[in-house]
Amino acid sequence: MDSALDILVVAPHPDDAEISVGGTILACKQQGLKVGVIELTNGEPTPYGSPEIRAKETAAATQVLEIDWRENLGLPNRSLESNLEARRKLAVVFRTRRPKVILAPYWDDVHPDHVAASHLTDAARFWSKLSKTDMAGEPYWPPQIYYFWSIHLRIHPKPSFVFDISDHIEQKMQAIRCYESQMLRGRSTEHPTILDDIQDRARYWGWSIHRAYGEPYASREEIGLQSFLPLISQK
Repeated sequence: MDSALDILVVAPHPDDAEISVGGTILACKQQGLKVGVIELTNGEPTPYGSPEIRAKETAAATQVLEIDWRENLGLPNRSLESNLEARRKLAVVFRTRRPKVILAPYWDDVHPDHVAASHLTDAARFWSKLSKTDMAGEPYWPPQIYYFWSIHLRIHPKPSFVFDISDHIEQKMQAIRCYESQMLRGRSTEHPTILDDIQDRARYWGWSIHRAYGEPYASREEIGLQSFLPLISQK
């Protein structure tokens, strides 16, 4: 179906996709995959933002990343909950967009919205496969789900794998800079800035896999292989 996606990122707020998985999105696009982002909230209020400002910033970042589909569920920022209404809304997205891979926030995070988003994604994934419901779309079980790190994590657990984004770090950072109200306005310009922190973390994860830059992921489910050739070819 034309609306189907290969990759769907579940982002609690605008800019979370760019910060956490922007390099992965760019790599997937380069490989010819269809990538979408569903934001759960508009991220407001913030000190220098507004719904209108955030929408313009998101549109600019979307163009940089060449995302195929992006929408916002309009759930409440700062009080996001994995309740039945939110579960239904997100499950409908899964049923209509039918992603092969979901990228969602890691389940242990300082930010309550990120924790709720992780739990909500798991619940909506289950609901998406239910039959005999009044939800739009046909029942669907997204076959793969991986969890990404946020800048709010204090201690990073050991990832299940690290995605090589070495060829895409500059464009990832360009997309992040689109969120001027969050990344630049009112923030210190002395090193290290928040942009330095984001890029330095990507450098650390790249170092961990003998590459320049990387983005880490966790998996609750086993990851199957049919051949070592894809892994060998990366070395």
